[in-house]
Amino acid sequence: MADFQVIIVGAGLAGLTAAIHLSQKGKNVLLIEKKAYPRHKVCGEYLSNEVLPYFNSLNIDLEKDLKPVKINNLLYSTQNAKSIEAPLNLGGLGLSRHALDHYLFNKAEESGAKTMLDSVENINFKDDEFNLRLSSGKELTANIVLGAFGKRSNLDKSLKRDFIQEKSSWLAIKGHYKLPDFPENLVALHNFKGGYCGLSKTEAGVVNACYMVSYESFKKYKNTEEFKEKVLLQNAYLKGFFKNAKPLFKKDLSIAQISFQEKSSIKNHILMLGDTAGLIHPLCGNGMAMAIHSGKIASEAILNNFKGKHIDRKNLENEYRENWKANFSKRLKTGRMLQTILINPILASTLQNLVKKFPYLLGKIISKTHGKPII
Repeated sequence: MADFQVIIVGAGLAGLTAAIHLSQKGKNVLLIEKKAYPRHKVCGEYLSNEVLPYFNSLNIDLEKDLKPVKINNLLYSTQNAKSIEAPLNLGGLGLSRHALDHYLFNKAEESGAKTMLDSVENINFKDDEFNLRLSSGKELTANIVLGAFGKRSNLDKSLKRDFIQEKSSWLAIKGHYKLPDFPENLVALHNFKGGYCGLSKTEAGVVNACYMVSYESFKKYKNTEEFKEKVLLQNAYLKGFFKNAKPLFKKDLSIAQISFQEKSSIKNHILMLGDTAGLIHPLCGNGMAMAIHSGKIASEAILNNFKGKHIDRKNLENEYRENWKANFSKRLKTGRMLQTILINPILASTLQNLVKKFPYLLGKIISKTHGKPII
């Protein structure tokens, strides 16, 4: 008999959501995370309102418990600071990962999930059961394993996932800033040579600034401050922000080797969730909601195909794979296409001119990267 019915490797938004959902439905769940909460993470910190109906069904009330900023307007500017604004019809919430992940971690424990601070070094599947070896030396068994270990991990190497063999040319850098007059209802996306920067307020009243840049563009400079001065500040909007805002972190957070390549949603019978299954470009502003949604569809597939002691593993995997594809594959493809356009000055300017002539196009682009309310 396995130690746990479900072991979830990684307590990001996808893993936390699945832990809450499955525990509330009576499954014996272990959630393994490397580091304790609360802590900051590199993230745009904009959460689409599409997740709210689903969270309400799990008795999670973000608006009551965390008091997030409500965002309903988008500002976009090109490298030469030509800008356009548009309403976000569905809207979203400005929430720091520092607050949100800690809150959901506590909810998972309240729901009955067991939690453990440790790292998973290896996962093997044999005789219809998983064996996990941890950094602490412990070994655990489970009927089902969910992989929610993020954008890039040593586990990707041990599992010999295709994308991990190729180097990725993107890195992300994030900081929090104090700028009281930054509009609460706004998420801004500003283009610069080699990348783009998102700005929006969080529940703490600070502005989250997170930018994605190609390594090719960044490597010419000694550090983030020089890059900021020589590149980001060439966009007048970003110059105005960084010259007037007060940094709150001693040092910016960063992540390198970010891959936007296609990934398998299932590997060695492990159901992959969130960024582990596929990373949407941050300029689409929807990665947090997609991670949460992936936790939902994995949980539902497990509940539909794990009755008593019997697992219909083939149907479980087919159901998850098809639902993942139906919900996310087009959005990921649109994200890749948008990034190609927006980091190219000529294409970005052409797209902006089109949108100015035909404003309805921006709404269509936004709808292609956002889902409908998750019921």
